[in-house]
Order: sequence, then structure tokens, then C-alpha cells
Amino acid sequence: MTAEEALLAGYRPCKRCTPLSFPKSIPDEVNQLIHAVEANPNNRWQEADFAQLGMTSATARRKFKEFYQMTFVQYARSRRMGLAFKEIKAGSKVIDQQLNTGYQSSSGFNDAFTKIMGNPPKKEPVKVLYASFISTPIGRMFSLSDEQYLYLLEFLDRRGLEKEIEKTRIKYNARIIHGTTGINRQIEKELTLYFDGKLTELTVPIHYEGSEFQQKVWQILRTIPVGTTVNYKEIAIELGDKHKVRAVGNANGANQLAIVIPCHRVINTNGELGGYGGGIARKKYLLALEQKMGHTHETFTQLTLEK
Repeated sequence: MTAEEALLAGYRPCKRCTPLSFPKSIPDEVNQLIHAVEANPNNRWQEADFAQLGMTSATARRKFKEFYQMTFVQYARSRRMGLAFKEIKAGSKVIDQQLNTGYQSSSGFNDAFTKIMGNPPKKEPVKVLYASFISTPIGRMFSLSDEQYLYLLEFLDRRGLEKEIEKTRIKYNARIIHGTTGINRQIEKELTLYFDGKLTELTVPIHYEGSEFQQKVWQILRTIPVGTTVNYKEIAIELGDKHKVRAVGNANGANQLAIVIPCHRVINTNGELGGYGGGIARKKYLLALEQKMGHTHETFTQLTLEK
């Protein structure tokens, strides 16, 4: 997988970066660069552009790669092409987007577009899912959304995340590009309030597909009150078959909308925490956070992620 593909398909950070430890804040230089790209996405970066931000291209490359495991130039290029795809989908001429992104020849633009998006640029409507990164107190998350629904929300270091992303892309016959949507901004805001202890229910519109049994399990998960837990057997009984404990566990593990569908509130029948795709340390943190939500006199910033 190339760095460009990692940006568009979701890159799981190297385990040497210890993403389960208390996360690093985004470096000022990285923030500057991201804001600069958003202010002028079609800019073809030169050394003078970096100098205006008080840094060199080498510094930008190193800082960006340390944090996102890709170079700044690769990020900026993917962003340009993502916006070009959006404009073409909306009816813009391919030649206009070719020139906007700095390509003088159509072959160069088509080659770059195909490399990132998977298909040459055309005007036919194609489902597009926008990939975004969200920072939380317990690690960065990756989301896929369009302007109507949230399709995926997972911690970046979740095992098998790349497969989840590819499965989602195939399921919806979609193109995945980097960008933000109103749905992405909503879930980011809701997560901020949630981790501050000010929101107990996430209301972002979601879209999920699974077997009839899986969907029943996920619907039950969404009814578990904040600050409480249930076990797999209780859910199986609720579904009418106490012997389907393992099937309930499998459905729980297939959830692609972490926190929104609160699979972390399900524990083993013997009272032990059980597994969690985001890691046991995060499961403990989330349950402790939700316990504290009923005690407004306590300070939420006292919570720390166990290593």
C-alpha cells in the first residue's frame, strides 16, 4: 500500500509509535500545514511557500511523516485530487480540474487520478466516501462518511482496519477520498462533548449493513444506557435464543461504528470485560468515563488511559 492509498483507505500507525499510550497532540507545524492546504488546496508547494510558514520543506516532510506516516507532499496531492474528483462528480469539466490541479497534460492528470481514485475521471455519478482523522483523548480515529451518513468509525490502530475500509469500499461500490463532510464535523463535535462528559448519546446519522441477526444485535447495543453494561448471554436471551452467545459476540466484533454503536458496554457472562476491537485499555477508559457521567461533581480530566 502506497502512502497515497494509505491516506485514502485509512492507515494504521506503526505499533512502534505506541498509539495506545496517551496520544501526542498534533504538532503546531502539522496544524499549520493542514490549514494552509485547506486555504489553498490547489497550490503546488514550493520552498518559498514553506518559508512563509517559518519552516523548510524538509521540516514539513519530517513532521508530517512522524505524525501521519506520510509526507506532506503526498497529503497535499491526495487532497487536490480528492477535490478535483468532487468537482468532476458535480459536473465540472475534466480539463478545468486538470488545470486547477497543476497538470498541463491530460495524460498526466488521468494517470495521477487513476493511481489515487482507481478509475480515470468521468462525469458519471459515483458514490464517494470521505475519509477523515479525528483526535480523541485515547487516540486518533478514522471515519468514512458522505453528506448523509457515517459509515465507519474506528480507532486507527484497530487490527484489520484496512480490511474494514476495503470491505466498505466494495460493499458500496465507492471511491474513498480524503476530505470532510457535515457528518464528519458532527461526529467530531459529538465525540468532543462525549469525552468531556457532556453528551451521553451520539445522534449522528449512521448507515450500516449486515445480516438480519447482526442488525438486531446492533440495535440492542444502541439501547444500552450510558453507565451500564450487559453480557453476551443477556443479549442472546433478548433475541430469543440463549445458546447464541457466540453469535452475539461475533456480531459485536463486526461493529464498524465504535462508540456510536456502543459495543464496549458488552462484557463476558462471568463479569470479566471481554474483548474490544479498540483494545482493553480503551474499553476500561470508556466504561469509567460513562460511569462518571452520572457524577457531575467529578472531574473528567482525571481519567487516564491505562498502558
